Amino acid sequence: MSGIIRFGTDGWRGRIADDYTFANLSRCAQGFANYLIEKGFVGEWVIVGYDRRFHSENFAASVAEVLAGNGLRVYLTQEATPTPVISYAVVIKQAVGAVNITASHNPATDNGFKVRDRNGGAIDPDGLKQIEALIPDSEKEVKRVSFDDALKNGKLIVFDAAPEYIEQIKRLLDLEPIKEAGLKILVDPMWGNGCGWLPRLLQGGKSQVEEIHNIRNPLFPEMSRPEPIPPNVNVGLQETVKRGADVLIVTDGDADRLGLGDENGQFIDQLRVFGLLAYYLLEVRGMRGPIVKTLSTTTMLDKLGKLYNVPVYETGVGFKYVAPKVLETNAIIGGEESGGYAFRGHVPERDGILAALYILDMMVKMKAKPSQLLEALFSKVGYHYYDRIDSPFTGDRATREKMILDAKPTTLGGLKVLELDTTDGFKFKLEDGGFMLIRFSGTEPILRVYTETTRKETVQNILEDGLHVAGLR
Repeated sequence: MSGIIRFGTDGWRGRIADDYTFANLSRCAQGFANYLIEKGFVGEWVIVGYDRRFHSENFAASVAEVLAGNGLRVYLTQEATPTPVISYAVVIKQAVGAVNITASHNPATDNGFKVRDRNGGAIDPDGLKQIEALIPDSEKEVKRVSFDDALKNGKLIVFDAAPEYIEQIKRLLDLEPIKEAGLKILVDPMWGNGCGWLPRLLQGGKSQVEEIHNIRNPLFPEMSRPEPIPPNVNVGLQETVKRGADVLIVTDGDADRLGLGDENGQFIDQLRVFGLLAYYLLEVRGMRGPIVKTLSTTTMLDKLGKLYNVPVYETGVGFKYVAPKVLETNAIIGGEESGGYAFRGHVPERDGILAALYILDMMVKMKAKPSQLLEALFSKVGYHYYDRIDSPFTGDRATREKMILDAKPTTLGGLKVLELDTTDGFKFKLEDGGFMLIRFSGTEPILRVYTETTRKETVQNILEDGLHVAGLR
């Protein structure tokens, strides 16, 4: 018995050389192979990709060996490749799924095993449970074929996923106006898979694209982890001012999330970015259709939905909930609080590269800098303020959940609590239309307290009260 492997919101993550070993990774790959075989996909293609973390290319090769050893055929990316590019490859290659070796925004000590369905999107919760149940107890039960034999037998093809993704981007968006706008764009790919992508897409015009943190460094210097939020983005924000850039674009370790800084070096939080992207699609591009959001993200979307007469659907946290709803409703955008956004006409997967290009196009079309875009959004929906605190917790989770339920606060930060929603975590709805949410991470022993409110002065008080409710103060 090698230990039980539990999947979080996207798959499995662990600490390299602790629980994240070649042996356990092979067990995961066998579980995914068993799942695909049960669905009748023997002989079908699966995409395998990876990020720039320690040993990722070798972990990916090991996964490819297991999938090929189970009668599946594998397209393996030739280099570290952004998650959305891997997801698009699933569609264009008519594959039945994908494995992505990445721990996304986790610390440098970690790596991961993300799985995707035949649409290139997150596998739904029931599917993840099925894969979990099919993971063998021992590596001895893993079937594999050597890398060289798989190549020789045509069961494994190493390929470049970039060209077809770039053609897709050009179908979704005319890049020429951005290239010729004369913008100065600073990009921080956080030492990750976004390195080189925006310069490649936007070269040849009057706009300048400069990058920082754009080589492989699995230690992620100058940040605690490649997550596009403060303080990890602080160096980029400082460089924005120093270089006189018009905007800061940040992509996380696997380039499926977007972080944004304005021309003054001020961070624009993920909820505001979600609001901007929805406003762009509705107002600038004139699109109509549903919006899908998780319960941890902004109420600005509900207000935009009413203004533009489009439905807004709320799901649990994680793209395993968002992706199926995006497909079901043909939504124009689906997203979550972590900075991941998916778009109609593309794959039902977070895409930090496309989201960045849409923000740049919004700047060009509206002839405005990021701070001015925000003012335009707020003129429609009013000012909204957001923050979150992540705190490690100890002890039994069930006991802490009972403590939160039993707290029954009547006010938070001086605002009256109207109701409690326990769909995913504990969401206390407040009298100003805002909320305070307490959730447990699906991948780490961390409890998160979030708030969004229309009253700036109450943000920190709401968070503090939330920590009290969670028994962390």
